[in-house]
Amino acid sequence: MRSSMKIAIASDHAALDLKGELRDWLIEQGHEVADLGPYSPDSVDYPDFGYSLANVVADGTAVRGIALCGSGIGISISVNRHPGVRCALVSEPLSAALAREHNDANCLALGARLTGGDMAKACVAAFLATEFAGGRHQRRVDKLSDPQIEDFS
Repeated sequence: MRSSMKIAIASDHAALDLKGELRDWLIEQGHEVADLGPYSPDSVDYPDFGYSLANVVADGTAVRGIALCGSGIGISISVNRHPGVRCALVSEPLSAALAREHNDANCLALGARLTGGDMAKACVAAFLATEFAGGRHQRRVDKLSDPQIEDFS
């Protein structure tokens, strides 16, 4: 895994246990982790936590973000509403690595009801260890943040 970095993590109530497991594991790996909540199993709205995560990654407070909900779908949609964030919903390590290598994803989304702790850790490890390849991918990533870029060549 890459050297120590600041990582933000957020979930909804359905992913509270997985969030805690990943938070503790990331700390053991030497990372600084900002847990954005929630902190109890009471029902919450995933967009609130997705928006918070997107903001701290986009403003540079955290280098990477991990978003969790029951399926990973809802929270990934909310995180991706921010133009400075690219959140990839994955369920296995190869997709996590490719999200970094080709898409410069700065957030990773996982579904707690679909992905167990060991697989989630493998996805996060691949995500954190992979660098963006740049090159031909940079033009495409630029278009993700600014849909006004028109290059139909």
